[in-house]
Amino acid sequence: QVQLVESGGGLVRPGGSLRLSCAASGSTFGIYTMGWYRQAPGKQRELVATITSGSAVNTDYADSVERRFTIYRDNAKNTVYLQMNSLKPEDTAVYYCNALRRVMGVRSDYWGQGTQVTVSS
Repeated sequence: QVQLVESGGGLVRPGGSLRLSCAASGSTFGIYTMGWYRQAPGKQRELVATITSGSAVNTDYADSVERRFTIYRDNAKNTVYLQMNSLKPEDTAVYYCNALRRVMGVRSDYWGQGTQVTVSS
């Protein structure tokens, strides 16, 4: 099992910045992608950004956050970060960390408990 613990959410004014952290623990061997998703009230959960593990780092962003958000990782700490700049009210949502793991051909999907981000003046 993999445990994911998010932190860093909060209330910020439009145009401000926040950094989210997601620390993975437990059976982290075999994790090949980690990412951030978000869910606003009344809406479906959507992809924000993903980052692959391993020596070749590949990132992917939702169009709505590209050039404002940056996902990066610290392998030594098993932690993934989401730096969010130029925040907008429409970025308000619960942000969830996700990890995809494959061991001996079996794929598993893990989620954190979520952290609230509110962008408001």
